[in-house]
Order: sequence, then C-alpha cells, then structure tokens
Amino acid sequence: MSEKSVLTGRTESDWSVSKAGIICTLRAAALIIRNNKLLVAKSMDYDCYYTVGGGIEINETSEDAVIREVYEETGYSLEIEKLAFVQERFLEVNKQQYHEIAFFYLMKNNAEMNISNNSFTDQQKETLHWLPLNDLNKINLVPEFLKTKSFDNITSTEHIISKEY
Repeated sequence: MSEKSVLTGRTESDWSVSKAGIICTLRAAALIIRNNKLLVAKSMDYDCYYTVGGGIEINETSEDAVIREVYEETGYSLEIEKLAFVQERFLEVNKQQYHEIAFFYLMKNNAEMNISNNSFTDQQKETLHWLPLNDLNKINLVPEFLKTKSFDNITSTEHIISKEY
C-alpha cells in the first residue's frame, strides 16, 4: 500500500506508541467542503489523496490538533462545526502494521478561504486539491470509507472500524 500514512510526517511530540510490533497513533483530520468539493492533500511521493490533518500531539486535544493542522497546511484558521467520524483503522505500510485512531471533523465554511488546486501546504512535496464529492468513489482517496459517505446533514458521530490487512 502506498499512501501518506501514520508513519510519515510524525514528530517527537506526536502521540505514538509501539506495542507487540504494531505502531499505534492518533490523528485529527479536517473535512473541508466548499461548492460540493472536498479539500484534500496529495504528496508527490504517493499516488493517493488524503484528508488535511495530522498527528495529535501529546497533551493536545483532537479539536486543537485539527485546528492547528488546518492552519499549518492551508494558512487559514477554521472553526469546527462537529465531529463527524471516529475511525479505528488497522493497516499495513511497508510491512509495518499500524493501529490508527482518527477523528474526522467537519469544519465550518469560511467564505474568505481562497485555496486553488495545486497550492502547496507547509510540506515541500505536498499540494492541496478540491475533489468533487460526486466523484470520490472514482478517486484514489484514503481512507476508503470517505468515498461512500454523505457529508450533508450529519446528525451524529459515526464510529468506523476498518481492517485493511
């Protein structure tokens, strides 16, 4: 599997622990939707798209982490609308098993946000892209569950368990 995973972009302050050969991590992800499009990131080193977000730091809430990550990657301070999904994701990357717990927050629409396709994030090889919601099932987007979800009228938080190995 080639994707931006729980391995890349981690810092010493990110919550991560290795137990029984499995790396466990926490991630906060932003669902930024505008004009029926989802804002995602893509690294030049991987063939897939993924949500804006990143590791939750030690002594940081998932809410603070998603706001920080959005600002670092887009340059905009967005507010949270609601927690939409919590995913327990079991995956393998380069023969390393991971157990990632990710919090997906629907962000409030910011009319002043002006991000064009192929804008760079705070990472040299990472760009931002607006993907049409109607075409997500045709795009190499991770995690997979995002391809089948409706982002309209989310009324409660959904718990998702994905076993990808």
